[in-house]
Amino acid sequence: MVSARLQGKVALITGTAGGQGRAAALLFAQEGATVVGCDVKVEESDETVALVRAAGGVMASSHPVDLGDPDQTRAWIDDAAREHGGFDILYNNAAVVRFFPIGDGRHDDWHATIRNELHLVYYACDAAWRHLVARGGGVIINTASIAALSATGHLAPGGVAHAATKGAVLALTRELAYEGAPHGIRANSISPGIIASPATDEALQSPQVVKAFHDSLLIKRLGLPGDIAPAALFLASDDSSWITGANIVVDGGFAAW
Repeated sequence: MVSARLQGKVALITGTAGGQGRAAALLFAQEGATVVGCDVKVEESDETVALVRAAGGVMASSHPVDLGDPDQTRAWIDDAAREHGGFDILYNNAAVVRFFPIGDGRHDDWHATIRNELHLVYYACDAAWRHLVARGGGVIINTASIAALSATGHLAPGGVAHAATKGAVLALTRELAYEGAPHGIRANSISPGIIASPATDEALQSPQVVKAFHDSLLIKRLGLPGDIAPAALFLASDDSSWITGANIVVDGGFAAW
């Protein structure tokens, strides 16, 4: 069923080569949005565009785009605004994380995680801001994590940098909501739990890891990219017009106990 909740909207989505980004691109386009994606992965990005178009949606994509480079991020956003006369939605989905033990001096891994989970969100918001102000408002959706809310070391050891960056994303989102309110800009975040996707394929090859995650959930299955996309759609649509500065947890009940 198509409700056209995003009819006439232009939505910029990062990390659309697979997983949550691909699911959001498909759903947003199904609901009437013109989707503009980007990713560092070329072949997979082309596949997403083909899937959206085959389903009757409208999508373009730029790839490769390294969102950890502020110049590349700004060029992608400025090009999208010029091509479409502005945009209404920025969904910061893309991220790359490294897990590593504290105490081993893994400073390169720390800095890489900060770059690819926090800096890229800030760069995109910063580049998008003037366009959203000129538009008279819009929506920013940032991807946080249950790691920003609860310790997850018993399930995924070595997540100190991941927890720190996602906690920062929550704080950044609240400030964006405050700064954006006078301009009609809403900013919210989504905190997913464990999601079975290309990003987690390697970790989920272990039956012990899968069991540990299952045991931590109230709803006894791993999350899927399609579980996150509807929450993003809600935040992107006018159905959430009185919601800003909020964080929606989609985690199968992990954070409830």
